[in-house]
Amino acid sequence: MAITLTDVAAERIRNFMASRGKGVGLRLGIKTTGCSGMAYVLEFADDIEDDDTVYEDHGLKVIVDAKSLLYLNGTELDYTREGLNEGFKFNNPNVKDTCGCGESFNI
Repeated sequence: MAITLTDVAAERIRNFMASRGKGVGLRLGIKTTGCSGMAYVLEFADDIEDDDTVYEDHGLKVIVDAKSLLYLNGTELDYTREGLNEGFKFNNPNVKDTCGCGESFNI
């Protein structure tokens, strides 16, 4: 499986990276937190570690650490606008349940 980007997410990431002016890609991970146990982490990556897995989609690198890959494999990253809210949306086939506020999930 892989980590993929929608066209809209890729364009948004490309714009963010251009504004930032540096970096090798986008780091996608998870952290333990919230009502359901895990939450997504998105940040710019300036380097690639030895245990990282790198996916390329739409000409962009998505970097995932080994621990997070177990939970994120097969995820599609999208960017959506709903009313006044906008942001990245994770279409993760591994998720079994999410908390009521939508900030955390479990597998």
